[in-house]
Amino acid sequence: MNWYLQSSEDCDVVKSSRIRLARNLNGFKFNLENKSEIEQLENKIKDNLYSIGYGLKYLKLKDMDDITKMSLVEKNLISPEFALNKSETGSILINDEENICIMIGGKDHINIQVFNCGLDLENTLNLAIEIDKKIEDLLGYAINKKYGYLTSSLGDIGTGLAKTKNIRKVLEAISSFGMNIRGMYGENNQVQGDIYQISNKQTLGITEQEIVQNVKVIVQKIIEQERQARKLLAKDELDLEDIIYRSYGILTNCRKISYEEARNLLSNIKLGTDLGILRELTDLKVQKLYLYIKPANLQKYLGEQYEAIERDIKRAEVIKQIITEK
Repeated sequence: MNWYLQSSEDCDVVKSSRIRLARNLNGFKFNLENKSEIEQLENKIKDNLYSIGYGLKYLKLKDMDDITKMSLVEKNLISPEFALNKSETGSILINDEENICIMIGGKDHINIQVFNCGLDLENTLNLAIEIDKKIEDLLGYAINKKYGYLTSSLGDIGTGLAKTKNIRKVLEAISSFGMNIRGMYGENNQVQGDIYQISNKQTLGITEQEIVQNVKVIVQKIIEQERQARKLLAKDELDLEDIIYRSYGILTNCRKISYEEARNLLSNIKLGTDLGILRELTDLKVQKLYLYIKPANLQKYLGEQYEAIERDIKRAEVIKQIITEK
């Protein structure tokens, strides 16, 4: 099962963890724009693909249809900017489990990304460092001993803090501790469905382990605050149950529904499932709903391409199908 459909400790609050390492190879200019130079970079990586291992496959963006590219964006495997701006020259290395995705030819020569469900920074970092060391030994990096080259980020938190209106205080505190907090798809992205992305700002003069520890401390504090907020919400039991079951009722009975409405209703559904109020759904079904209500992954799931109004109809059908499946 792919990592984004799995559950783990703290996944009631933290959806996923991501470690991202930006690297540039020796012998190539930075910020490659020339098509010939990008092809040379890609060829060097492809020539060493088998030695890198991990079941990675080489895929070019220009060989993908738009729905496939957007499905990767929706899973946070590639950035919207990479999908849009590098659609003709960009490429990726990805494994079947999709917990490893390496973007090639973006702002940096390669961006190594490793993903895990829930709050699992240490294991995610260990795998990222392992892959990073192997690529460095094979290809050679451009390294400055003083400034280094690391960047990393953690994906996706929260619902209760937003509903109790305490999220602004948390956002201000996070920023004061040197962390970025953004929407689900990163920079310049609005918050959707009470999901936030937290990442470190500082990369100079600090080790990978220190970055992970700093992020982990902040996120654990947020987990505590989130769970306290949920206890506060649960005091008004009838009102909370009403919100959750109204959302569940719409999702199970609607004939058509937009992505935006489904996403916001699903935030209430997940809260109800996490608190044990809504027992009709499992964690796996909630994870499937989060993935397959998204426009591109909905169409990938059904194997067909649809116009917007048709997607709204098909989305309602898929929601019912996932909710009622055995």
